[in-house]
Amino acid sequence: MVFIFISLTFFSACLGGLIGIKWRDKMHLTLGFTAGVLISVVAFDLLPELVELADETGINLRLPMIALVVGFLLFHIAEKSLLIHHAHEDQYGHHHHPTVGIFSSLALSAHSFLDGVGIGFGFQVSNTLGITMAFAVLAHNFTDGLNTVSLMLAHKNSLKTTFKFLFINAIAPVLGGISTLFFTFSSTALVLYLGFFAGFLLYIGASDILPEAHSQDSSYKTILMTILGVVVVFLLTGLITG
Repeated sequence: MVFIFISLTFFSACLGGLIGIKWRDKMHLTLGFTAGVLISVVAFDLLPELVELADETGINLRLPMIALVVGFLLFHIAEKSLLIHHAHEDQYGHHHHPTVGIFSSLALSAHSFLDGVGIGFGFQVSNTLGITMAFAVLAHNFTDGLNTVSLMLAHKNSLKTTFKFLFINAIAPVLGGISTLFFTFSSTALVLYLGFFAGFLLYIGASDILPEAHSQDSSYKTILMTILGVVVVFLLTGLITG
């Protein structure tokens, strides 16, 4: 059963990516939606889960919050360092370089890998927990596929390269699930990871994707798409958590 659900994550990410590619001529709307998704995933999914795990394991909540700030600043430094070398500061709104999109996509793929790890560990505990986690990951991986395509295309990567990194993102949770046959992941490491990734998502959602969505074609439609992204994640996380 575990392999069935792990395999479904591949198709979920691909579906999200293909929708992102189909709407690439309306990229500002897609980016607006993506920004809303990323910011609300932090608010409605990652942070509540982080607080709950920290309480269960007795970890000082300041530690994952430090990891959040580190994640935010690390990506900020990495991205701006690339832009310093590849763009002029007076061309804000045109700050595109393929390496930035690739870096972002690889970071999302790393998270997708750990999504698969979560499914595998869930099934090791019980089928019920494994299935619950699998449904959460399926919804999340759909947005990961969409986000991967949006980030790659927004930073001027070719469609061929975008497909390659979509495949990497889609296969990552499958490999993560399989890897649970060979190692365990401590609760402390998971809490710190969630904090770090929350910082990463917060940065690319609020400081990278949202400004980019409005840089070329700012409109109320883009704002509404951002709100729609927030509402979709709010409803999905509400259904998943009951």
